[in-house]
Amino acid sequence: MQPFEQTDRHKPFPAFLYGTAWKEERTAGCVEQAVTAGFRGIDTANQRKHYFEQGVGEALQAIFRRGALRRGDLFLQSKFTERRGQDHRLPYDPEAAAAEQVQQSLDSSLMHLGVDYLDSYILHGPTSPYGWHQLDQDIWKAMESCHARGKTLFLGVSNVSLEQLQALCVQAEIGPTFVQNRCFARTGWDRPVRQFCLERGIIYQGFSLLTANPEIFQHPDFIAIVKRTGVTPAQIVFAFALGIGILPLTGTTDPVHMAEDLASLELELSTDDLHTIETLVG
Repeated sequence: MQPFEQTDRHKPFPAFLYGTAWKEERTAGCVEQAVTAGFRGIDTANQRKHYFEQGVGEALQAIFRRGALRRGDLFLQSKFTERRGQDHRLPYDPEAAAAEQVQQSLDSSLMHLGVDYLDSYILHGPTSPYGWHQLDQDIWKAMESCHARGKTLFLGVSNVSLEQLQALCVQAEIGPTFVQNRCFARTGWDRPVRQFCLERGIIYQGFSLLTANPEIFQHPDFIAIVKRTGVTPAQIVFAFALGIGILPLTGTTDPVHMAEDLASLELELSTDDLHTIETLVG
């Protein structure tokens, strides 16, 4: 399985991302293990409620000091999280205008990670579950400014509905390169959003591919594919995701599972298998 395409700095997008949410004091160790296992894409966020971004930076600096990798060898993605998604540990002044909050949060992310630019900067989610509002547009404009200053190579949006994504693409001067959503089998693996992304050349990143879909692991058709291929259920899910154009995230803390997840890059499912999994419950 080849990486998706080349970036402006002539390195490939990774075909798999390592997610760092919910790891707290284990974050640095997990990131080091993930990079050692072979992950070259790291996903984090400046949202202390669910992420310990500084721990990601500690791991990166240790890796760089050893000379194992350079900054350009890694794809680093972080997020701006609006006030509604934060706890009291804010990376910006809550009284500041949206543009200033975005800049403060990005500067804080760069400091946490010990780098001078991000590969991808993601809006963690619109300010409301419904609609694309003026505040969302103000935040996006500020993110576009960060891109213009070379602080991030690409922009993206997460936790977004089809209608919100359509509105963003209409209003944006710089459209999203990435959409990152929780991916549910019961919605055809977010089929409407994925289809829109495919039409627009947007790369769809899927998270919670395993934890959001426990029902598929009991489905006889899925079990039959696992038995026939002789690989793990997780490897089937990740190979399926890659096969239908999803850039998957995994957040495993187990080094064995890290290696197994990456091995799914070499597993190619048949067209029939892909169709079966895509339509199990969706």
